[in-house]
Amino acid sequence: MEPVYDSVIAAARTLWAVQGIKFKISGVENVPATGPGVVAINHTGYLDFTLAGIPAFLQGKRKVRFMAKKEVFDNKISGPIMRGCKHIPVDRTAGADSYRAAVDYLNAGELVGVYPEATISRSFEIKGFKSGAARMALESGAPIVPTVIWGAQRIWTKGHPKHLGRTNTPVVIGVAEPLEATGSPDALTAKLHDVMVAKLDELQQQYVELFGPYPEGAYWVPARLGGGAPTLEEANALDDAEQAERQARKEAQRAEGDANPGA
Repeated sequence: MEPVYDSVIAAARTLWAVQGIKFKISGVENVPATGPGVVAINHTGYLDFTLAGIPAFLQGKRKVRFMAKKEVFDNKISGPIMRGCKHIPVDRTAGADSYRAAVDYLNAGELVGVYPEATISRSFEIKGFKSGAARMALESGAPIVPTVIWGAQRIWTKGHPKHLGRTNTPVVIGVAEPLEATGSPDALTAKLHDVMVAKLDELQQQYVELFGPYPEGAYWVPARLGGGAPTLEEANALDDAEQAERQARKEAQRAEGDANPGA
């Protein structure tokens, strides 16, 4: 029993019911019933964090320990919840600590949730991957469990209004066959990327078969499917510009602090 995590799951299930979310979940059998696993998740919206653990919960009520940015743990409301669920804070200025914590969890037989893209994909395509998921798997011997979510970006994603009422939004989640932790980090990362791109394409086609054609020009649909989302290249350029702006603000604040040391 984990009172905090169990309460969060109950609250999330109630919220999904109120919203009328229509789930279609496949590949639950690909989540290890016991033992460790690196749950690698694509990232298209802010709800991915709550949805990616569903297949594991359906597989014997297993829980995923998610890696999330440190700021979420610093918040006075979300922080106690995150710590109570035994999630893993990620400080981007000191990533070694969070990496070591994740490997320790894996060595203890836990499922660890990772976003290889590191940030939300504005294009809703699979971005380039960081190698952390592969390195964790190789060091611990845990398999990688490729998990893809499609449709949740309609509810709440970056740069668009959230729709948290009773939207009856369809969401599909698919788990691909686990990848054995073998080879080099780069090779395993490339294989994971290929598998998740293929799974996303499969789910996008399934979405149309189940729920009808994509609306032309819809912001939540990728450009290659006739939607209004930026292409992967355009989205990467937006991310780079945002990162550069963020870095410039930090440098300006640092310079201001140096100029006014007594402030």
